[in-house]
Amino acid sequence: MGRAEVGSIKYIANKMKAKGLQKLRWYCQMCQKQCRDENGFKCHTLSESHQRQLLLFADNSRKYMDDFSKEFATGYLELLKRQFGTKRVPANRVYQEYIADRNHLHMNATRWVTLTGFVKWLGREGKCVVDETEKGWFITYIDRDPETIALQEKMQRKEKMEKDDQERELAFLQKQIKRGKKLAKENHKDEEVEKPDILEEIPEDREKVKISLSTVKPKLETKSVIESTSKRKNFDEDERSDERSQKERKKVKVENQKKTALDEIIAAEERAKEKRNRKDYWLAENIVVKVVTKSLGDTYYKKKGYIKEVIDKYSAVVCMLDTRHKVKLDQAHLETVIPAIGKSVLVVNGAYRGSRATLLKVHEEDFCATIEIESGPLKGRKVNNVQYEDISKLYNE
Repeated sequence: MGRAEVGSIKYIANKMKAKGLQKLRWYCQMCQKQCRDENGFKCHTLSESHQRQLLLFADNSRKYMDDFSKEFATGYLELLKRQFGTKRVPANRVYQEYIADRNHLHMNATRWVTLTGFVKWLGREGKCVVDETEKGWFITYIDRDPETIALQEKMQRKEKMEKDDQERELAFLQKQIKRGKKLAKENHKDEEVEKPDILEEIPEDREKVKISLSTVKPKLETKSVIESTSKRKNFDEDERSDERSQKERKKVKVENQKKTALDEIIAAEERAKEKRNRKDYWLAENIVVKVVTKSLGDTYYKKKGYIKEVIDKYSAVVCMLDTRHKVKLDQAHLETVIPAIGKSVLVVNGAYRGSRATLLKVHEEDFCATIEIESGPLKGRKVNNVQYEDISKLYNE
């Protein structure tokens, strides 16, 4: 039966049926063709064009699978970043938004069989923060865009400058309030001293009282003058002491600012090194590692060995310490080994990647350690809060 003519009722009906999402099991990713039912999909698999696509896939299946997986992950993360940002959202919700596009790349063409496997892969690669709850898997996007990081650092510097300005204004206001209170207190004392001369009432029939007052008044005036003079001297001394203390505070503040500027420069260099040397792979030769996969059986599970040869960024040949068997393993199936205090380690990731160091202290509660660099221009430098996965014991034959 031929195809329906354009504009006919049959043609419009077929277009309405084809509109929107169809069943995933009747979709061919290689041909990018969606079939409406099982019979149509069967006819498509028997077609010559589909057979040609299968031959192309058979010649280099790994390349096609990697391309499809990369395209799916890129589209999923782009949707997560654009629509949800760095909010914590259910992974299935993002997936439903992704497949709402009819022309999306289907998951059955990738190396992930289920959405759970894909979400776990995102967590291992450090692209998202992944956590499992009773309601399912939740993910949070980690934004490592250089422009975003630069903007955040700029905002932090701006907030710090505003905070310093506010502190200076607050200190100035407090000083002014203190001086105002002191002046008000002195004026109040002067008024109390002069109050008997102004408010005292003298009876008319007692002339002796008048004479006595005239003789006492100069004494009071002299006394008030002496007290006011002494108060002015004290006030001048307080002002001088305030100026001296202010100079001392300025001097201490300048020293603190110098120290703070030096610390900020060191911290900036540390961040630059961390950003430059932080990778998603950490394998290195002659380090001791532990096998954490059960797929090889109990013979190798939780056993230690050392890396004999690094094949590529993510896999290496491990020589087991007890049996001397050589096994090729991926880094996902290995973990670093922390030696005893005082032993040598190799920094395998982070700012000091590739440096030999000595283990000084282990912080078990924070899962980190303190090390001292053994060689190079930074020899003797102590580094705190180094994560367990960033260092590993060196193998000594």
